[in-house]
Order: sequence, then structure tokens, then C-alpha cells
Amino acid sequence: MVLIPGKNYYVGTDEVMIKNDMEGPERVVNLESFYVDKYEVSNRDFSHFTKLTNYKTEAENFGDSFVFSLFLNDTFKDKMKDFRVLQAPWWYKIMGTDWKHPYGPDSDILDMMNHPVIHVSWNDARAYCKWRGARLPSEAEWEVACRGGHRATKYPWGDKLFPNKKHMANIWQGSFPHHNSEKDGYIGTNPVHLFPQNDLELHNMAGNVWEWTEDSWTSDNPKEKVKKGGSYLCHRSYCYRYRCSARSHNTDDSSAGNLGFRCAKSA
Repeated sequence: MVLIPGKNYYVGTDEVMIKNDMEGPERVVNLESFYVDKYEVSNRDFSHFTKLTNYKTEAENFGDSFVFSLFLNDTFKDKMKDFRVLQAPWWYKIMGTDWKHPYGPDSDILDMMNHPVIHVSWNDARAYCKWRGARLPSEAEWEVACRGGHRATKYPWGDKLFPNKKHMANIWQGSFPHHNSEKDGYIGTNPVHLFPQNDLELHNMAGNVWEWTEDSWTSDNPKEKVKKGGSYLCHRSYCYRYRCSARSHNTDDSSAGNLGFRCAKSA
């Protein structure tokens, strides 16, 4: 974990990109000192947890989770076309999908143990962090960590998406949702130790997988939880949310193939 000292920090932005996400305005928050994981929780980490506790994720209990179309063959997609998300038809609800079987019941994670765990709900992430004697970061803590102690930087590393033409994060390259050129090296998730992104050497704060935070989206609906950081599926044309101030949300029992987490701890 990395220690982030307590003091006043700026979060949010006055350069709002997605109005409905309530990114702005920029404002000051006072934070106590806290620790945050240097890396996203990996399949290996989560496997250790489940073996010691016999924990079953909500996707395992529900019997399904959401898989992106790129990881399904055309014959199977045609068979499952009635199980798509209406507003985002590239997501398919696939029986037998969970963190151990990320692309359906015939898949496994044997060659992805150092990749971030996916198909974990907010409740699952919270259970893991509690087992570790930690917790999920608040949205403000996550955003401060993302900026690495700096004010108003757009990305963890600065304001240019490709500084010196270098890929700094695993995000969608090409034309979403049909063609990913993989110019950053990955079509899906990448190992958690790649892409060190800011002055705190925190990895994958932008891209790779969305990360759960402790906070609710609104006080009216406490089951909707804030997620930060975007994922390998984010592209400016559709999901320009790999910026530090960007935010989105899911219900606390939701899971998908681009949603993971990291833990935090009060100092």
C-alpha cells in the first residue's frame, strides 16, 4: 500500500465532460491520512481469500454475469441475442460466468492469475477488503490517489493522453465497440503490475478495470455505488471516463467483465 498524507485536496473538475455524471464543480475536501493499494486486487489475491474463507461471490450465487461481445463467438452471440443489455447491446448476460470463469463456463483464469479479478460486486469487494483488515476507498480518496498529489490533472500522469506518443493505460484503441486495434498491447485486462501511472507509482488508476468505491451515487438510492477509473473498454467516443474526475455507477450487487477494485485503509 502507499501512504497518502492527510490535508486539503481538490477533487472534481470545472471542465465537465459528461454532465449527467455530476463530475463538477471542483471543490476542496479535507482527508485524513490513508493508505491505498498500489495495485488492483488480482485473481491470485482473490483466490487466496476464497480458499481461506469459502466465500462465494454474488455472480456465483446468481449463476450469471455480463460478458463483452468481443469475447464471444458469433454463433454463440446469435443464440444469446435475447440476453443483451438493451442500452448497451455489446453486453451479454451469460450463465456460468463468474470471477473464475470470466468469459463463460468454458473459460478459466489459469493464465491470468496476475490480472485484476473481475465479475465481483461491490458487496464482494467490500467482503475481501474487510477480510484484509481494510476497506474500499471513498470516492474522494480514490480521486486524490489517482492524481498522485497534484491538482486538476486530467489523467494520473498529466494532461496529455499519449505523452511522447506513449500508451499510459489499457483503454480501447480503435472504433468502439467493433474494432480494438490493441495498440496498448491488450484486448482485455492486463496484469496489475503494468502501467505505473503517477508520482505515487500507483498502477492502473486509469483503464484496465473500473474500481468500486465506498460511496453511494446519491443519498436517495444507497444501493447505487460509485465506480472510478474507466476500463479497457473505455473510448472517448463512448465512455470518456478514464479521467481522474470521471465517475459512473452500478448497483451494489452488479458484476461484469470490466469491474474490479483495490482496497484502502485509514492511517
